Amino acid sequence: MEALECIRGRRSVRRFSDAPVTREEIEHIVDTARFAPTWKNSQTVCYVAVLDPVLKGRIAAEGMMGFERNAQIIDGAPALVLLVTLDGVSGYDKDGAPSTSKGSHWQSFDAGLSAEAFCLAAHEAGLGTVIMGIFDNDEVCRLAALPEGRSVSALIALGRPAETPPARPRKSAEELLLWR
Repeated sequence: MEALECIRGRRSVRRFSDAPVTREEIEHIVDTARFAPTWKNSQTVCYVAVLDPVLKGRIAAEGMMGFERNAQIIDGAPALVLLVTLDGVSGYDKDGAPSTSKGSHWQSFDAGLSAEAFCLAAHEAGLGTVIMGIFDNDEVCRLAALPEGRSVSALIALGRPAETPPARPRKSAEELLLWR
């Protein structure tokens, strides 16, 4: 698949078939996504693949802050990926001092780059994804037994699409591009 076709063709998929996603497929996606750029090449993003239906169900039931739609998506997906970041590195010097006026913003920026790389790699592999941001970070960290100093930046449901969502309207390049 060509890069432009992949970027323009990827959609957020919220309904998945019952077919499982294999460990090998997830490893292949992460092996591609690991090339996403990060702050000073810090590579502080990692992925926690949740295939265990019990843990996936607990995250859906206990970690969604009452947002039922995300719980339904997680319950219907064969795999859930936690996009995990290391706190206090992106945007900071080695001594802990901020390198930029944006401070911890760069942790989220790195996570966003990594999430998009993950989703594009999944799309290229024939899998669907949706990135979810409404969840209780502390509860999901607890349920997934993440070490202290890590945060869940996003949840990504992963599976074989049971739908092909149409492209949503997009602003034109003329609306998005300013010249000075």
